[in-house]
Amino acid sequence: MRADGFLRANAPFLAAGALMTFMSSFGQTFFISIFAGEIRAEFGLSHGEWGGIYMIGTSVSAVVMIWAGVLTDHFRVRVLGPVILMGLALACLVMATNQWAWALVGVIFALRFFGQGMSTHIAVVAMARWFVATRGRALSVANLGFSLGEALLPVLFVALMVVVDWRLLWAVAAAVSLLGIPVLAWLLGKERTPGQFIESSASLGMQNRHWTRTEALRHPLFWVMVPSILGMSAFGTAFFFHQVHYAALKGMSHVQLVAFFPVFTAMSIGSMVATGWALDRLGTARLIPFYLFPAAIGFLFFALTGGSLGLFVGLFFFALSAGANATLPNAFWAEFYGTAHIGAIKALAAAVMVLGSAIGPGLTGVLIDLGLELGPQYIGVAVYFVMTTLVLMWGVKRSARDLPQEGG
Repeated sequence: MRADGFLRANAPFLAAGALMTFMSSFGQTFFISIFAGEIRAEFGLSHGEWGGIYMIGTSVSAVVMIWAGVLTDHFRVRVLGPVILMGLALACLVMATNQWAWALVGVIFALRFFGQGMSTHIAVVAMARWFVATRGRALSVANLGFSLGEALLPVLFVALMVVVDWRLLWAVAAAVSLLGIPVLAWLLGKERTPGQFIESSASLGMQNRHWTRTEALRHPLFWVMVPSILGMSAFGTAFFFHQVHYAALKGMSHVQLVAFFPVFTAMSIGSMVATGWALDRLGTARLIPFYLFPAAIGFLFFALTGGSLGLFVGLFFFALSAGANATLPNAFWAEFYGTAHIGAIKALAAAVMVLGSAIGPGLTGVLIDLGLELGPQYIGVAVYFVMTTLVLMWGVKRSARDLPQEGG
């Protein structure tokens, strides 16, 4: 099917996915971190203390995701989505009014759970289940909502903070989240039935069957994937979380750094769309072993260079992996383990991802407080991504032979 025909035929469902990923922005690190300076100043927190609060709140949300993510196997998006957006709006409103440092743990938990966790989870599970032959393209289109938020919101809100109190901006985020509820209901007035797709032979996983979550946990490939999911989330989050501090280290203003984010987003969108196209033709097994290697190059540039050119090159390579990360891992679970229990299995992966986003800011913040700056840390991150690539190459090659064969 041609791209324009695919978009027209599936516009409401793709738009619903994009809406949920866009709304997840208010619980994503790239959005929360733009208020890091104001939050630390308001509550008198060090880098390590703020990172610790973020780590605890996010870690708890990861644990809850293991249970809550299963709900996508039992409830339609048009039922579950509005509940999640209501929770996200309340979390934003509490951030706007909170006066106590100790309560930040609960606020971060709610933002991360309803935003980064469940909003994204609902979108990617829906795309993986609703689409089979065009799964890569569907995931790419749905993730454009996240890309739009990443490109637009940091620049907009950083600019607004010059003239508007930061707390009021969180109230604006709450209002936007609430506005998403009627839009989602309208888009999914005739939501396609997941059950129509679950038993499709094209959606079977390894060994021509659907895997349960328990079976997936017992399979070595799941654990081969864990370092990649954890690492990309941990260190990608850490980069954006410490953006104010990183800008200071490189001798640039926060606004100068944030001005590069739309460029980064544009490059990641290009990578995401290209990966989605390639995924539908080649499958995840041929692509996923190599998707983190560009990030290794990117973090080396973040560590070893200064100025606009070095930042641009680093962001270019990081964007290649970030774009691929939006489609490949999400399609991977459906392709290797089937779609009957994709919500439960993907919930585990989402929990690992959320846990990674907790570890990254907390660990790097503590190391900064101990005197190990981001430059040396990012060299270690590059080494981590190289090692993870080698593990993926080994593990995926072993398991790919068990995938259903075309015409078999």
